[in-house]
Amino acid sequence: MSMTRIEDKKEQINKFLIELEEVLPDSYEEYTQKIEKKLACERAFEKIIEAINDLAILVIKDKRLPLPSEDEKAFEILANAKIIPENLAFSLKQAKGMRNRLAHQYDNIDDEIIFKAITKDIIKDAGEFLEKIK
Repeated sequence: MSMTRIEDKKEQINKFLIELEEVLPDSYEEYTQKIEKKLACERAFEKIIEAINDLAILVIKDKRLPLPSEDEKAFEILANAKIIPENLAFSLKQAKGMRNRLAHQYDNIDDEIIFKAITKDIIKDAGEFLEKIK
């Protein structure tokens, strides 16, 4: 596995994080009342999670770890290999599930949960993930 692919994916995640920060609303009210903000944030969140999942798979392949049977299990594999902490694996798995619900429009989506994930959780979790994947 080329380290270039891993580095490229890390750069892509950073680019998506910057894009998210550029469209973040100043408040929950703005998020819920301005559909353009909401859609832009949700799309950026989806792109970040997909890129993080892609990076997880690249690292798994690079380390010759067993490939996951399902995408969200990639984070468990990295935690079991002591590459990322278990609490981060859990958070990223939750974010992947949230991304799937957004992308495929499963269930009703709780705007408050999504707002918190977009404005706080993903930025922190993505930063920690990138720090652990050196």
